[in-house]
Amino acid sequence: MREMLDQKLDRYLDLEKQMSDPEVQGNPTKMAAVAREHGSLAKLAGKYSRYKELIAEMDELREMAQSDDADEREMAEAEIESLTVERETLWAGLLDMTIGGEDANRSRCVMEIRAGTGGDEAALFAGNLLTMYQKHCETKGWKMEVIDSSANEIGGFKEVTVGIEGEGVYRELQYESGGHRVQRVPETETKGRIHTSAATVAVLPEPEDVEVDLKPDDYRRDNYRASGPGGQKVNKTDSAVRLTHHETGIVVAIQDEKSQHKNLAKALRVLKSRIYEHLQRAENAKRADERKSLVGSGDRSQRIRTYNFPDNRVTDHRIGLTIYKLDQIIAGNVSLLTDALIEHDRQTLRESMEQ
Repeated sequence: MREMLDQKLDRYLDLEKQMSDPEVQGNPTKMAAVAREHGSLAKLAGKYSRYKELIAEMDELREMAQSDDADEREMAEAEIESLTVERETLWAGLLDMTIGGEDANRSRCVMEIRAGTGGDEAALFAGNLLTMYQKHCETKGWKMEVIDSSANEIGGFKEVTVGIEGEGVYRELQYESGGHRVQRVPETETKGRIHTSAATVAVLPEPEDVEVDLKPDDYRRDNYRASGPGGQKVNKTDSAVRLTHHETGIVVAIQDEKSQHKNLAKALRVLKSRIYEHLQRAENAKRADERKSLVGSGDRSQRIRTYNFPDNRVTDHRIGLTIYKLDQIIAGNVSLLTDALIEHDRQTLRESMEQ
């Protein structure tokens, strides 16, 4: 953890230098990205800087506590006691701020929801998840923007991508990555039988432009005509955009806007997030043992949760949590689950540091 905190502090100081660089100041886009990332690290950097100062002060006081002067020893010991309390408080705060990994403090993320097995019922469930997260974001005061969507004829979604912005966004929503299973009686079911269907959710931290430097030569761009449900034409211009990243093979296609320029901007936003996730996944593989016990692994192939409507029950399989408040959760009170998941990570992290 100390190594990660040192890296974050170094990054903060580097960004601080960049903000004073005339070249960066002369580039409004880069300056905005640098300032945003600098701001997102400010609280963590401030706490950790003070923590390091305290450690240095306490080392000096311990030397004073060995003095032959009784008054000097007494003063040093009293200060050590006071600073120890402050140090423990700071460390607890730092621990909370680092739960969820290196990207925990990001204020922007991209969420992708896709219908899985179950046909129309799975698409309807994907729509239910989208509404659930929309209401949760409203409660939290977060901003959600639909980047791209593919609806079906009965009001569900084959897939939908949204951008979410706000304090604590990624720290909390990363726990939603994975497979979501629903058990309920579909409206079209005449015999009252319970059907099981699924959707997957992927939550990607959204990097700043300065972190993923994506040039036009790095990807292939294809423009094509957008289409709606059932092949219905949305417009008569080639406004849809498909980007293919040469190095990783990652493909992003966006057709939500009628403007090609807007679709390109959204596609680049999603592509950068997926590239960043790809790079982080490779890096995290090196630290697999460190992360494997934490619940926020983000593996979308893993079934993380079951929503049972007949019993009004939600079960999170990662920590064995069952709550009989499905009606509240599907109405947007996702914190009933994420608070428990964050607390589980907090306890796991503390235990791992005590070993």
